[in-house]
Amino acid sequence: MNTIDNLAINSIRILSADAIQKANSGHPGLPLGSAPMAYELWAHHMNHNPANPEWANRDRFILSGGHGSMLLYSLLHLFGYGLTKEDLMNFRQVGSLTPGHPEYGHTVGVEATTGPLGAGMGMAVGMAMAEKHLASVFNKESYPVVDHFTYVLGGDGCMMEGISSEAFSLAGTLGLGKLIVLYDSNRISIEGSTDIAFRENVEERMKAFGFQTITVEDGTDIDAIGAAIEVAKADTEHPSFITIKTEIGFGCPAKQGKASAHGEPLGVDNIKAMRETLGWQYEEPFFVPEEVYEHYSRLAEEKADVEAAWNAMFAAYCDEYPEMEKLWEQYHTAPDAKALIENEALWLTKDKAEATRSLSGKMINILKDLMPNMIGGSADLAPSNKTAMKDAGDFSAENPAGRNLHFGVRELAMTAIGNGIMLHGGLRAYVATFFVFSDYVKPMARLSALMGVPLTFVLTHDSIGVGEDGPTHEPIEQLAMFRAMPNFHVFRPCDATETSAAWLSAVTSEKTPTALVLSRQNLNPIPGSSKDALKGGYVIDDCEGTPDAILIASGSEVDLAVKAKAELTAEGKKIRVVSMPCMDIFEEQSAEYKESVLPKEVRRRIVVEALSDFGWGKYVGLDGAYVTMKSFGASGPAAKLFEKFGFTVENVVNTVKTLF
Repeated sequence: MNTIDNLAINSIRILSADAIQKANSGHPGLPLGSAPMAYELWAHHMNHNPANPEWANRDRFILSGGHGSMLLYSLLHLFGYGLTKEDLMNFRQVGSLTPGHPEYGHTVGVEATTGPLGAGMGMAVGMAMAEKHLASVFNKESYPVVDHFTYVLGGDGCMMEGISSEAFSLAGTLGLGKLIVLYDSNRISIEGSTDIAFRENVEERMKAFGFQTITVEDGTDIDAIGAAIEVAKADTEHPSFITIKTEIGFGCPAKQGKASAHGEPLGVDNIKAMRETLGWQYEEPFFVPEEVYEHYSRLAEEKADVEAAWNAMFAAYCDEYPEMEKLWEQYHTAPDAKALIENEALWLTKDKAEATRSLSGKMINILKDLMPNMIGGSADLAPSNKTAMKDAGDFSAENPAGRNLHFGVRELAMTAIGNGIMLHGGLRAYVATFFVFSDYVKPMARLSALMGVPLTFVLTHDSIGVGEDGPTHEPIEQLAMFRAMPNFHVFRPCDATETSAAWLSAVTSEKTPTALVLSRQNLNPIPGSSKDALKGGYVIDDCEGTPDAILIASGSEVDLAVKAKAELTAEGKKIRVVSMPCMDIFEEQSAEYKESVLPKEVRRRIVVEALSDFGWGKYVGLDGAYVTMKSFGASGPAAKLFEKFGFTVENVVNTVKTLF
């Protein structure tokens, strides 16, 4: 290794160790061990341009082992992405650009929020799928306008997590030849040697998934690492998995190869010893010699030249194929929300009783013609979720132009992949499963919300209306779970109009993911449903004057509330029915609007929803009542179950009467 490469690598190590020590918090082990592979990749193999971090055809890099964030921050600083030395010195401090784990949208150059181990692996698969699909749409002979790699770096913990196996099994099946995994194999986890819980042959597992596997025995040998990366890039038929054997905490004599290097600062004395071991002659914390900055600057200039060549090619492409330039703009521009909402063809007619999952299927097949970049699918449940796009083809190794994604029974990886597709740019994705299985979806849906990625979730079979499949398949608490999540919209529509509103809200959302919670059973159209569903909650059936009581419902129970209101009205009571398809959006409305729907003076409020009552208290208050689920469901015909658990006109009417 020449002197400048050695200095460049040790700069990453020193900056990482110093930042973690100053914060008195962090994970030095991964940056110290992985610095050579990260440097070699970023310096000599990865196409990226610090001057334009959003360049569409850049290679993507995801640090799946997000606890090693100082590795990434050091690279971003040294390559000139805008992170200053002061930013590194503020590592893990409130409001800094260098939080404990990398956060997408917060720090320039961070492609995905990582921290939950394995999540970055799944998102990398999604990015590679997006690249492959977009290449099939846009590339022409002599014009490979979409032609880049997705690199992801993770360690033993990422490979232990089940999400990695889910995602990599699909990656191999799909032949994602531009996905390259760098496996930081240091054989250490927090509790000690990985032998205590992890003895499998990882490479053989990856071969079984359909990956090309390559091993680098010495993680400090950048020539061997570089050669392995080039071998990986040369095989475009298979994704590649490069095992790079490293030592955690490399260069720190007291910590190297030990679990104690993982998640705590090295200590002042150990950092001094590390400087001596590495031959680092500068004692000043955070000091990097000017020759190193100059070296990284030259590398960055070379990267800019690569983009400049691509820009010239893209300009010629647009001249020769103006229709493709127009399509490119459509793919890479947010949809016109106003135009979509005002398009009457997107508002389904209410002419018969129909399951909202079926109505959602109709919306998907209308939207897919207006949004050619719409892509999505289900966790092996498309016929039940009604998520298949007609005449759009199936995405596969043989047909990357297909828009229907088949995730297999892999809900957790499916959601991470959906995030990756959206993060890549150019595509609008949706994912789907049964609502009860959203328990498997939740961890990656949380990342969607945290990153501000407006992924759409189609979650069907939304209540005890599932019927004979019984309590294992009947969601109860899941709606409350998703409603509790910040920056996450949960729509449970009652009919065709509200289903249209739900989809239009989802596909026009800029920073918020949306879950569409949909019925298996047919629901009657409600005469009063309207575009006001876009406000999250509205009066769907009113009375004259000030109401004596307000019934609040969502989904299938709106019809029940309307019927109960009719009976109570016949008895002389003034009842308002409020449909609340989306609490989250209702909360975003003005105080005046919310008061007009739920006036404070009306304290008799009754919620009717065939799920848990958790979260409804802010609308029901101390004087209200609930017709909700207090237990898990049961197995039997849906109609019988609704009767068994009290979702009848008689019970709703009697519950209202208890408040008078």
